[in-house]
Amino acid sequence: METLKKINSCSDIKKLSIDEMKKLADDIRCGILKRVDKIGGHLGPDLGIVEATIALHYVFDCPNDKFIFDVSHQCYPHKVLTGRKEAFIDENKLSEFSGYFSPEESPCDPFIIGHTSTSISLAAGLAKARDLKGEKHNVIALIGDGSLSGGEAFEGLNNASVLDSNFIIVVNDNEMSIAKNQGGLYKNLEELRKTNGKAENNFFKTFGFEYLYVDKGNDIEELINTFKKVKDIQKPIVVHIHTQKGKGYAPAEENKEAYHWQLCGFLQKDKEQKNDSFFAQTYESLTTDYILRKKLQGENIVAITPATPGATGFYQEFRDKLEANYTDVGIAEEHAIAYASALAKGGAKPVLAVLSSFIQRTYDQLSQDLALNNSPATILVYWGAISSADCTHLGVFDIPLISNIPNIVYLAPTNKEEYLAMLEFATTQNSHPVAIRVPYGELSATGVKDKTDYSKLNKFKMIKKGSTVALIGVGNFFKRACYVSKILKEKFEIDSTLINPCYLTGLDVSMLNRLKFDHKLVVTLEDGVLDGGFGEKISRFYSDSDIKVLNFGAKKEFTDRIPLEELYKKYHLTPELIIEDIVKVLLG
Repeated sequence: METLKKINSCSDIKKLSIDEMKKLADDIRCGILKRVDKIGGHLGPDLGIVEATIALHYVFDCPNDKFIFDVSHQCYPHKVLTGRKEAFIDENKLSEFSGYFSPEESPCDPFIIGHTSTSISLAAGLAKARDLKGEKHNVIALIGDGSLSGGEAFEGLNNASVLDSNFIIVVNDNEMSIAKNQGGLYKNLEELRKTNGKAENNFFKTFGFEYLYVDKGNDIEELINTFKKVKDIQKPIVVHIHTQKGKGYAPAEENKEAYHWQLCGFLQKDKEQKNDSFFAQTYESLTTDYILRKKLQGENIVAITPATPGATGFYQEFRDKLEANYTDVGIAEEHAIAYASALAKGGAKPVLAVLSSFIQRTYDQLSQDLALNNSPATILVYWGAISSADCTHLGVFDIPLISNIPNIVYLAPTNKEEYLAMLEFATTQNSHPVAIRVPYGELSATGVKDKTDYSKLNKFKMIKKGSTVALIGVGNFFKRACYVSKILKEKFEIDSTLINPCYLTGLDVSMLNRLKFDHKLVVTLEDGVLDGGFGEKISRFYSDSDIKVLNFGAKKEFTDRIPLEELYKKYHLTPELIIEDIVKVLLG
């Protein structure tokens, strides 16, 4: 770490020799491995972009020159070089800095960036604003080859190519998205790599960009010479660099998909080389087992991922077994929804697995391509929950987003048996698009097969009949409602009613009306944002009656790496605070 100790800002890099920069690259990799091993984070993309980041900061003048790194998967070396090295070398400060771009941390980060395929569009806007103000700095967008599959990247390229002023796109081509790249674009990138950038067919030139290729994308000296050629250029240009994902850490070089992102403690596990044969059943494994079983039964079931297969349990073995019944559409959630809709209309049984944070990118397709056409596709929404995640990857907004679109049936299972029954309903019916909010966390099971007929829409389950207080626990928070019910009985002798609504898109009017006869208070608990959510539907239903309603859930806000228990206290979601609020209403 001796060379890294000399770097307190990006201007210090300009004082180093090539040999010192190579030593700095080694130091940065050590820092990245240390940080990810302690707190988790993106690994492979950051290890592969170290030399390019050093070269960029050596040639350009940040923050006057603007760097926009797509999706932030490649921003760790940039953070190290822009005054935040403590987050990679000091164990007491590892969590002080975000794993993503953050303007609050440094003027070298123009935007908060966490979703993919956005860098070219953002950079184009900065370049246009610069030109209108008569300024002269460089604007550099760095985008990975995987991110090029996103529609916004195409739109950005189309717009940026006609700027007629300084605009530099560095394409980091490590031949990978999170998993292997999918789509016709990558045939051309392969052709460009094989011909050292001289192939007649050139994707970037078709847009009108000038083009340079660097085959040795981890060679600092060659990168510096190339970046010097494009500095202050007065036309849009693409610098296509071929790098090695995971460079410098053998397991990450060999298994690029698994080491795209790692949990804390991976270094010791790699050292011990443990190969556990036992795997606990999860909602992900339930899903893949179900899909494989349907395929073996001759069903035209199709599993779809928008380039995040590992996050939803679509591992290589599962993909290999599905063969033609598996599609990775690339980083293209919008296309994934339309593709699934058309598959369903064509008689197939599509099952799209997508993370809550990324379903936000698909609102128009959910509404127009899917719901308006009433296509019976199945959408599985993973990681929907209040969490301590970065502000760019929150999973609290999917309930308002999906549940207020006509025709879609959005289901919230509370355990293994309900999930499997809902999955069977979704993939065998032909009347509605069905989304399922896959439970977040450890698998819960009752051991009793769920025989509910989910085609009878919006029928809530009254698990326990009581009086005075009715607790409606949605999905993940049904267990919380059960616990609150238990404490109300033990401490206050209140025998509450307990309801599992199952449906997020409609109300059981008959059941809710019956509660009016012997209940004073209805309480809703949902693991998501309240505004526009499930609880508000209940509040609206009782707005003209004497029933009082308490809605518990998240506030409409962006939270950033706040501990989960702290959020629960803030939102009054701890059982103690929920009970306190209930008692206040009843006694007030």
